[in-house]
This record gives sequence, C-alpha cells and structure tokens, in this order.
Amino acid sequence: MAKDRSGAGDPVRTLELLWREPGQGAPSGRRGPRQGLTVDAVVESALALADEEGLAALTMRALAGRLGVTPMTLYTYVPGKAELLDLMLDEAYRRMARRDTRAEDPWRVRVARVADDNRDLFLRHPWIADLPVTRPPLGPGVIGKYEHELAAFDGIGLTDVEMDAALTHLLGFVHANALAAADAAAHNDRQSDDEWWAVSAPLLERAMDAERYPLAGRVGSAVGGYRPEVVWDFGLRCVLDGLARRVEGRRDPE
Repeated sequence: MAKDRSGAGDPVRTLELLWREPGQGAPSGRRGPRQGLTVDAVVESALALADEEGLAALTMRALAGRLGVTPMTLYTYVPGKAELLDLMLDEAYRRMARRDTRAEDPWRVRVARVADDNRDLFLRHPWIADLPVTRPPLGPGVIGKYEHELAAFDGIGLTDVEMDAALTHLLGFVHANALAAADAAAHNDRQSDDEWWAVSAPLLERAMDAERYPLAGRVGSAVGGYRPEVVWDFGLRCVLDGLARRVEGRRDPE
C-alpha cells in the first residue's frame, strides 16, 4: 500500500479547493448532499479524526461515518483522500501559533521561535510528521506560514535562495526531532525508560566488556536513555551556530 503524501492529488482541483474559488465550496453532484455540510466542515472533521486516531485511521469511509453521510456524498465535496490531506495540512498551517519574527529582535531569537512553533505544531498534530511534504499544498495556510517564517531570516546577510535553504534546513531538524520524540512516546506507552533500564541494565553490566567499549559505557551511563529536551536544545544550538558562522564569515575582511 502506497504511503500517504502531500501533493499526490489533482493539482488543479486541489488549488481550487485550497483557495475556495467561487463554486468550489459547494457540492458538485446532481443529487444534493445533506444540508449544511461544507468543505470547511469536512476538513474540520478530518483534522479531528487524524489528531485523535492517526493518519492510518483516516479513510473516506471513516470520515463519512463521522459526519453522518455516505462516502459518495463526501466525494461531492473533496475528490479523494489525496486532496483532503492537502486541505488538512494547509488548514493546520493556517491555524498554527506564529510568534513574532520581526527584525526588532535578534535573528537567533526569531529563528528559534520558528523552530519552537513548528515543534508545537507536531505536538498538536502528530500525523503531520508522518506525511511526506515534497510538494506542499500552495494554499493560504502554507503561503502565510512561509512568508512569516522567512521574515526570521530576512536582513541577516543571506541571499534569497539561502534564506529558503536555511528555513528548509531548520524545519528538517524540527521534523527529525518530532519523529524521534513520537517514536519514544509510543515506546513509553508500552514500557517507560525507567522500566526498560531496570530490566536491561543488569544484563548489560554482565555482558558488556568495559575495556572493549569504554566510550559507549561511559557516555551511555552518563546519558541514561533518550532525553528529548537535551537533544532538542543541543541540536537547535548547532543549527543556529552553523548559520551564525556562515553569516558572520561574510562580514570578515578577505
């Protein structure tokens, strides 16, 4: 079964729906569906379903049942799941918190806010981390998010192409962190880190040769398991420090 991804639907129909062009918010079938249902209501219900049960649970049949209509009725509002996913992603982006990225604040503060806001987005909508976004839906939510986040990099000494690359690099870090955190949370639902170490530590102490693995033993003991906040803080500092070196290097005389 192919993995769900953004940008997999009919591009023209998707753009019409994203921007709610005249006539696109209404059903297209001859036999009118239930009074009062709209594209916005379909997207709202789909977001709630994905947030509660995950992307795998989001099917057109399940969504139709949630809305109290038949699947055929649902298809008069959205052509299929591919287009629906783009509508959901754009709406989630439109709603996300956007802290100030104006130039009055230091650029590191502004860029860190962008990272934090996107991390919060993944926490509110965990399914987004599982949705590849090679071709983002170019709706008002995506474009507004892009405009807002680029402002954090504007005027710091990057070209326009580098601003886009820097933002993409930052969001890639956030996405990787979100996937790791989600995986850790899923494992902790079954067995906490403390429980795992309580079972595993005695065996490791007997089996692991400290002379053969001196660094692994020392560092592993110091860390004591996956610590998401430590990984996040260190990783974000590395991203910011790397960007700072690139920007400041251009200010130095040749």
